[in-house]
Amino acid sequence: YNMGYDEVIVQLGDFGRYQKIIYLLIALTSIPVAFHKLAGVFLLAKPDFRCALPTDPPNASYALPAELKQLAYSPQDSCVYYQLDTAANGSHYRSSEQPQRCSSYVYDRSTYLNSAYTEFDLVCGRNFLAATSESMFMLGVLLGSIIFGQLSDKYGRKPIFFASLVIQVIFGVVAGVAPEYFTYTLARLIVGATTSGVFLVAYVIAMEMVGPSKRLYAGIFVMMFFSLGYMLMAVFAYFVHDWRWLQIALTLPGLIFMCYYWIIPESVRWLLSKGQRERAVKVIQQAARFNRVQITKEALHALLDEGDSCKQEAKLEQQPAEQTPSVWDLLRYPNLRRKTLVIFFDWLVCTGVYYGLSWSTNNLGGNVLLNFVISGAVEIPAYCLLLLTLNRWGRRSILCGCMLVAGCGLILSAVVPQQMHWLVVTCAMVGKLAITGSYGTIYLFSSEQFPTVVRNVGMGAASMVSRLTGMLAPYINSMVVIWPSFPMVLYGSLSLAAGVVSLLLPETLGKPTLETIADGERFGKKERQLDAGYLETGKAVEVQPLNGELANGKRANGHKF
Repeated sequence: YNMGYDEVIVQLGDFGRYQKIIYLLIALTSIPVAFHKLAGVFLLAKPDFRCALPTDPPNASYALPAELKQLAYSPQDSCVYYQLDTAANGSHYRSSEQPQRCSSYVYDRSTYLNSAYTEFDLVCGRNFLAATSESMFMLGVLLGSIIFGQLSDKYGRKPIFFASLVIQVIFGVVAGVAPEYFTYTLARLIVGATTSGVFLVAYVIAMEMVGPSKRLYAGIFVMMFFSLGYMLMAVFAYFVHDWRWLQIALTLPGLIFMCYYWIIPESVRWLLSKGQRERAVKVIQQAARFNRVQITKEALHALLDEGDSCKQEAKLEQQPAEQTPSVWDLLRYPNLRRKTLVIFFDWLVCTGVYYGLSWSTNNLGGNVLLNFVISGAVEIPAYCLLLLTLNRWGRRSILCGCMLVAGCGLILSAVVPQQMHWLVVTCAMVGKLAITGSYGTIYLFSSEQFPTVVRNVGMGAASMVSRLTGMLAPYINSMVVIWPSFPMVLYGSLSLAAGVVSLLLPETLGKPTLETIADGERFGKKERQLDAGYLETGKAVEVQPLNGELANGKRANGHKF
């Protein structure tokens, strides 16, 4: 990060008119990202079903007379039925005690007109396919963060942002018209990948334009727009009952963002890192005009020289590979390793529980749409809480507190008797609020735990690891058929464990930014004396401090993820 540009941002105004407009426009793109990430709740909605009986008319309704139901179906296995015959007096009896496997199904269409689940018959022997489809979506998110992250560093933030959008719209429509399960799942996987392209790249553009003092707010407001998309999604589901039209309706808003091509600038930091000084100056001058600020020629020139030295540094960085820090450096030294593993575990739990809860609102009973809206709405107070407390009470206490509250809420929602429905939902939503808080905190906290030279690598690794639980969550949620409380008990126990473990991390509030691997290893270490051998290895990895920055409290979150 070049000091030069930070200076210019301060001169432009930390969060001037220009940045506000661009920031708002970019934040809006997290709304369709939320649509796609949560669509599975409605696309793969699981209504009750029964086997179609040979006597059923072609468009049979789900409801059956009770006596018929008892005769035709086995209470243990909902995937078989018994052949019935009619006696002379009109009553039914089983013609054989040998149950038959179902060949087709009748679904309860009272809540959902239809869904991919009913259309592709993902029941009985195929019921794991619904969870697999969601899991593949998360695999897409994982692949997307790797692929689009690399591409946006190489070709620039802007082209990749728009490429992701175009691909998202195309494959979003493909998922809506998919003739069978495989096409649908593949299309959803690709859409999952583009959500990373859109969200990560947008997040970086937004964060890079904001001055140091406003970054904590900038990072959290983007998340609030995601929550807004979360709640809007229920509005779509309320009006659009056919899953294919719903999928298409959720995709088309992506087209609106195409017009951004003429509004959103390329990231200035990226331009400077690639030595494209002329284009960088144009963007800055445009921003200055818009903010009605005069930027002195000297400042701009200082900035340009900075850009040049950056390019020199980039050349130096491309020297032999042993110079480039990697994830292994985080695992090579005992103290860093301990902290890194704790961070990975916390990320795993946050992501798994967050998506697990978001996707399982159907399991809470009661009004599905209402549960879904509440589940999105509780995120807003969670983020407001973070804005008020992160810089006051410190990161560690908030992370630990949120995790413990989440654990208690989720375990309570599992033990409260199901009849007290409102209490079950309340406990689950307290858990959701708290896990959202810890999700927001872990982003910031872990970026401050990793030293600058491995920060991007570390954050990338943490979010990659965390997608694994995101991929497991649909399977965990489908365990409700075996034991209804299982997901909540598991999520609750994991949250409690993660909360306790997070106390092993040192507090970062108000501490200077860690620059080198050696800084990272020293930070939070009880014993001060370090053996000489260790320090030598530390030196090989030390790279020039990339920026002289203020302490973390002032400049929370100054790093792209």
